[in-house]
Amino acid sequence: MCTETLSALEFDASTAKRAQYEAFDFELEVPGIVTVRNESHENGDEHSYRVNVAGGVPVACECPADMYHDGACKHRVAVAIREPVLEAASEYERHQELEVVTDGGTPVERPMAYQDAQEQREDTRPADCECLPVFEGLPCWPCYREGFLLSNPTAEE
Repeated sequence: MCTETLSALEFDASTAKRAQYEAFDFELEVPGIVTVRNESHENGDEHSYRVNVAGGVPVACECPADMYHDGACKHRVAVAIREPVLEAASEYERHQELEVVTDGGTPVERPMAYQDAQEQREDTRPADCECLPVFEGLPCWPCYREGFLLSNPTAEE
């Protein structure tokens, strides 16, 4: 477990405990975005949230707890305490598409499949863009669907 990453997050003992024992499933979406699905629930798809990893730290989650409560949510902490997931998301963030090996093995490099976010034109955002600055770089679904890797920098709350 990376103590530097954990020290960058503020969370209570209850959040840490839940992040450790709940059955989470992780999927790398695009550079720096990990979908965390809580399989402890009967329908895990209804408890699935995207976590934004920046600089090797889970910085934002789209779950209600992360938006409305102080400190990191259990999804961000769950990513932080699972080094293979965090490392893969961090490497993936550096514009390398990686595959996470579920037994904690070494990720395998594959050619980059996504366009560099810097090259995307911001004036081509979809009309139904719902990006919010609170997500710190996490794009809304309409933007993500159109291939944008970061939130709309001109979005207002």
